[in-house]
Amino acid sequence: MENVLELKHVSASYRDGKNTKDVLHDISLEVHSDEILGLVGESGCGKSTLSKVILGFVKPDQGEILHYTKMPQMIFQDPYSSLNPKKKISWILEEPLRMQKIPKEERKKRVLQMAQKVGLSPEQINRYPGELSGGQRQRVGIAAALIQGSRFIIADEPVSALDVTIQKQIMELMVSLQQELKLSILFISHDLNVIYQMCDRVLVMKDGRIIESAPTEELFSHPREEYTKELLLASLDP
Repeated sequence: MENVLELKHVSASYRDGKNTKDVLHDISLEVHSDEILGLVGESGCGKSTLSKVILGFVKPDQGEILHYTKMPQMIFQDPYSSLNPKKKISWILEEPLRMQKIPKEERKKRVLQMAQKVGLSPEQINRYPGELSGGQRQRVGIAAALIQGSRFIIADEPVSALDVTIQKQIMELMVSLQQELKLSILFISHDLNVIYQMCDRVLVMKDGRIIESAPTEELFSHPREEYTKELLLASLDP
């Protein structure tokens, strides 16, 4: 199976005043082509830092990061903070295409096509971010991540800020797009119910380390690590 990303023995830290805080410890992982890989763990365990290292926002102290495709695009927990509130959605989605010098008519065509893929109407993309619901804004976030043609996406808690009904719609949309476009997705969440429904494989993170990795069904039915068992007991629906 081909990989879109490989990390080999990656460690990373932050400067906190005069002190150094170690965050990631000897992380090795692979993201395969055409899969949804879940990354689960409690808040503060290093999940978001790992995504920043992969994206190049945080420089690792040691280890190797190998990208076998375009740099991944990001879907955020709260897309509102990443959307320009003074610009219409159509302008926001066009902007990366504009920077690539793509002709105006082609840009507009691509924006309409992508809006349709994520379930946004022409009328909705003519609005400003503040005029959309949370679920609609997350659809914009997904469209923005995909419109440049990236086939590797990092989704950082993309449904945790949404109510349950909208969560389900966004999860179904992401699975549908993953299958249609043959995407690879690193899906970060603290919610094991969401991970179970979304992911092909799961990595469990604790204190900046990957402590368990297995196909989803195997991990949920036969967890090896005590920490994983505790997460399952605490998180899953009866």
